[in-house]
Amino acid sequence: MKILHILDHSIPLHSGYTFRTAAILREQHRLGWETFHLTSPKQGEVEGDEEDVDGLHFHRTRYRPRKSPGLGEWGLMQALTRRLEAVARELRPDVLHAHSPALNALPALRVGRRLGIPVVYEVRAFWEDAAVDHGTSRENGLRYRATRAFESYILRRVDHVTTICNGLREDIIARGIPGDRVTVIPNAVDAEAFRLGGEPDADLKTELGLDDARVLGFIGSFYAYEGLDLLLEAFPHILEQAPNVRILLVGGGPQAERLEEQARRLGVAGRVVFTGRVAHDRVQRYYDLVDLLVYPRHSMRLTELVTPLKPLEAMAQGRLLVASDVGGHRELIRHGETGWLFRADDVESLARTVLDTLARESEWPQVRAAGRHFVEEERTWVRSVARYRPIYEGLKGIPEVARAG
Repeated sequence: MKILHILDHSIPLHSGYTFRTAAILREQHRLGWETFHLTSPKQGEVEGDEEDVDGLHFHRTRYRPRKSPGLGEWGLMQALTRRLEAVARELRPDVLHAHSPALNALPALRVGRRLGIPVVYEVRAFWEDAAVDHGTSRENGLRYRATRAFESYILRRVDHVTTICNGLREDIIARGIPGDRVTVIPNAVDAEAFRLGGEPDADLKTELGLDDARVLGFIGSFYAYEGLDLLLEAFPHILEQAPNVRILLVGGGPQAERLEEQARRLGVAGRVVFTGRVAHDRVQRYYDLVDLLVYPRHSMRLTELVTPLKPLEAMAQGRLLVASDVGGHRELIRHGETGWLFRADDVESLARTVLDTLARESEWPQVRAAGRHFVEEERTWVRSVARYRPIYEGLKGIPEVARAG
């Protein structure tokens, strides 16, 4: 089995996108499949046409973007189409597997039709949602409607669609795509790569002013949809009943300054620790300081449809967590069993759930164990990647004249 993956970007860049990709490729190798990997011009400046990174070999697309207004995306797709056709003619894969966004799928469709190779399109999020700042505004605007129409055009014409969760699958089917052509390949983790939570580093705890504190934590990127503003808004209510609670926010992002200002305005700045970004090899030390991870995502199209990776990573480590009941969280967290859910965008519900969870310390070992068990049984890459097999094998046997579109 020879699969050519077409990617937006890859390692050595760090993102949830690149981590998922690397995990999929390594598991496909373990299954004995031969994979090839081509990144779009959005990889950025590259030194050559090919590159080896952490045991994976990547073909790159060199491209200098046009400065003409409105031609950016078109130029990217044209460059990727040319590069993909050259690579595909050389490698002759059995399947072209294009990953989000749709800008990668159209070149794959063009090349697939020319060379008679079936195309799988993997939707990790919809391009139209990225086009409106993660679904926060302008969902009826011209750009939104155009990108949504483009996405739907692609979905109707590829040979099979994979996606990361049921929320996205339901949206795809609602666009008229037959359910038997849409398969969920859920986000997962390598459970063996995560150790169960360790003892807090006493020196680091003292350094951060967290001695004798119960610590609520968030470790990740500070985007508006993550809802960290809601956590800060609820914090004074939590302190009224639990004055020894502190908040630890590890990371950075577009909302960092706004969140720091909000903490000052609420009078809790002295009890909220902003560490800034932390090197990947040091993050575990900060996880070990946290008693309860909080994922307060706002309810919006993106968070209702898409499952995040962070709660899975937390459960793999046997961490305790509370999260808003947006659709993406409900697919991952079983309330009262593997974590606790509160009403999205409800400050009172968040505060009450945190306080109630802190008061249920006798239940913590059971919940930690249940979260780890859920990951080991249902959300490993071994289980997820195995779902590709019937898709690929089915497409190899489809005559060109019978393919979608």
